[in-house]
Amino acid sequence: MIRHLRRWGLLAVGIGALIYGALFVSVLLVSRQDQRRRVDAIVVLGAAQYNGRPSAVLKARLDHALTLYRAGLAPIIVVTGGIGTGDTQSEATVGQRYLVSQEVPNMAVVVRPEGRTTMTSMTSVSEWASDQNVSSILLVSDPFHLLRLRLEARRVHLKAYTSPTATSPISVHLQQELRYVSAEALKIPVVWFRSLVHSDPPPR
Repeated sequence: MIRHLRRWGLLAVGIGALIYGALFVSVLLVSRQDQRRRVDAIVVLGAAQYNGRPSAVLKARLDHALTLYRAGLAPIIVVTGGIGTGDTQSEATVGQRYLVSQEVPNMAVVVRPEGRTTMTSMTSVSEWASDQNVSSILLVSDPFHLLRLRLEARRVHLKAYTSPTATSPISVHLQQELRYVSAEALKIPVVWFRSLVHSDPPPR
């Protein structure tokens, strides 16, 4: 009996390791894909800000969005991210201020400060896109984040492509990036299940 339990336990561990390995590779592969193309809007996922200054991670995302915008891939940049604990400004507002300081017209920046998670930010973007008849977007974030973003976009019925930042401090050292990829692989099954079972109704 104990031998059978041990065998089944080892089998379960082996299957779990294979599944995790597949998820890890999937996150890593998607992180290396750049789907940049002409779209209706570029969407920047929020990251930390410090007293009105974008963190290095947020700045890298905003700078990448600027590159895409200046290349003429979209006429609008949407910045996301709410107010963190102890903060008085939202990540989206700080992002808007930074973009305007880089000579992006104020009218070309849309602020969506709702939520502090990827899920709530994507829901907010979907609502805006539906209201504005926006049919396609280009999501900008750190490389490790892109697979989860694609799943969240599917959940809210957005036609979305992804483009990874090229200068994020997270990606400077391979060991550090792999830690983020490892953690992200654990989140994917939850997001995938949610995108299948709890998807938002398609916009009318």
